[in-house]
Amino acid sequence: MNESKRPLLGMNMEQLKEVVAGLGMPAFTAKQIAEWIYVKKVRSIDEMTSISLKNREKLNGIYQIGCSEPVSCQRSVDGTVKYLYTTLAGGFIETVYIPDGDRATLCVSSQVGCKMNCRFCMTGKQGFSGNLSVTDILNQLYSLPEKDNLTNVVFMGQGEPFDNLDEVLKATHLLTVPYGYGWSPKRITVSSVGLKKGLKRFLDESDCHLAISLHNPFPQQRAQIMPAEKAYSIREIVDLLKTYDFTHQRRLSFEYIVFHGVNDSMEHARELVSLLRGLECRINLIRFHKIPGVDELDGAPEDVMVRFRDYLTKHGVFTTIRASRGEDIFAACGLLSTAKQQELENKQ
Repeated sequence: MNESKRPLLGMNMEQLKEVVAGLGMPAFTAKQIAEWIYVKKVRSIDEMTSISLKNREKLNGIYQIGCSEPVSCQRSVDGTVKYLYTTLAGGFIETVYIPDGDRATLCVSSQVGCKMNCRFCMTGKQGFSGNLSVTDILNQLYSLPEKDNLTNVVFMGQGEPFDNLDEVLKATHLLTVPYGYGWSPKRITVSSVGLKKGLKRFLDESDCHLAISLHNPFPQQRAQIMPAEKAYSIREIVDLLKTYDFTHQRRLSFEYIVFHGVNDSMEHARELVSLLRGLECRINLIRFHKIPGVDELDGAPEDVMVRFRDYLTKHGVFTTIRASRGEDIFAACGLLSTAKQQELENKQ
């Protein structure tokens, strides 16, 4: 990728109109560029054959598509694939492709590293290096080898989406507008620890599904594994969510990694029922798999997770146990990019 040229990938229609106007090109060229990028997904401006050679040369002088192939990948025996991408700024991010029958979900990143520093997350241990641009976010789909198979996208990769909400909303806009990818918002889920500054804005400006990382219903206990709790309590988050309607198209879910002896007791289950009472939502129970440097946390046994799920469902909170995927390649985000960054640092 030529760092001196501006990327077209990630531009909305108004921005594309400004591009063609600035180059003295016909106004309708903006729609042509959008179709070549978001519908036909070309790799270079030279492929935009409905645009005159002269105008393609004008574009090539200043702009580029802005796409770049994954630099490496790891493949699981279950079909899950983890890809490593470089960003426009030179960082490393991970994207996980998860095929499952007639569905294929892509787990995308929104930041290089993360500020949230959750105890159970490898990405948080990297520290924070920077936000992804809308180009970086969309490139994870655009340059994916299996891009034509995708049915869903989840913003559950590296980083906290609400800490980079401007670029995330630009990406979800282009994924859903007719001249862009044209997807239904129901195909997109954005996950967050529940940052106060971004939660209400997301709820007001987006129709995409929302997933909140909960992991413990007791504020003091949640704060021990999720420092963000100290800034914006899970109880405040739930109170805000109860002012919105989730009974129609938009779905609200809570992510709950089950840690043995930490958040898997019936006391926790009862508190979850109390906390979420009156809220149309579901809970996804997630198995915890060991990551380097986190010896104090263990995953709960299967029978404990089943008992936990059954109690919640019986008491009105629809709950599922999410199937583990890509365990043999450590599909949880952060491990591959951390290793790559350390490799580069060792060479310096």
